[in-house]
Amino acid sequence: MSASITWLRHNKVDLALHRLRDPRREQSRPLLLLHGLGEASPATTPAWVAAWPGSIHALDFTGHGHSTLPRGGGYTSEMMLADADAALAALVDDDDAAGITVVGRGLGAYIALQLAGGRAASVHGTILCDGPGLAGGPSEPTSQHFFSPPPPETTPDPHALVELGRDLRPPDYATAFVRLAVTGSALDEPIAVAAAFRPPWLQAVVAEAGVIETTIATALDAYSTG
Repeated sequence: MSASITWLRHNKVDLALHRLRDPRREQSRPLLLLHGLGEASPATTPAWVAAWPGSIHALDFTGHGHSTLPRGGGYTSEMMLADADAALAALVDDDDAAGITVVGRGLGAYIALQLAGGRAASVHGTILCDGPGLAGGPSEPTSQHFFSPPPPETTPDPHALVELGRDLRPPDYATAFVRLAVTGSALDEPIAVAAAFRPPWLQAVVAEAGVIETTIATALDAYSTG
């Protein structure tokens, strides 16, 4: 079954929130998928989340998929976090659920972590997976990087590919969100790391209390029933 799209107006951006599947079981919480850098939401439910009992949704970040492609770049993780926060708010209102479980890949994992900390009461478990984007970089600014892409005909926006390819924030920026999630969540272990490749920020996350290392399937099962 092809996904239906709910359009979320966020500032001057139209975000595409895809509903990939309706819930299979009553009173089950929704699942939100956040894609990696340069990717887009899947058209159908991925096989690896097929066992999830609740509804399944996926967000196209700004400059990706069906969402608005802005002019001139200026992408930051906080910009993507605002996208994810708008999607989370829509799902909480729509499903009236006791928390949304979030799965992120690469860039999406970084944003999912921020969302888990910033909205701990609304996020019931966050799973961080391998994917492109924010793969690490210097912990402080170095020489300026100049980039003049040609006007894109389709997403992803080339500006996004460059500006979100790495992050200058130190690893303790990421761990601050872990501590917020642990403090505000009803779960003892609200963050699950299922990624094999771990840039510095993710290595720091794994060392924090309240973070488990496991498989995607095991984490999905735990957060769907916990």
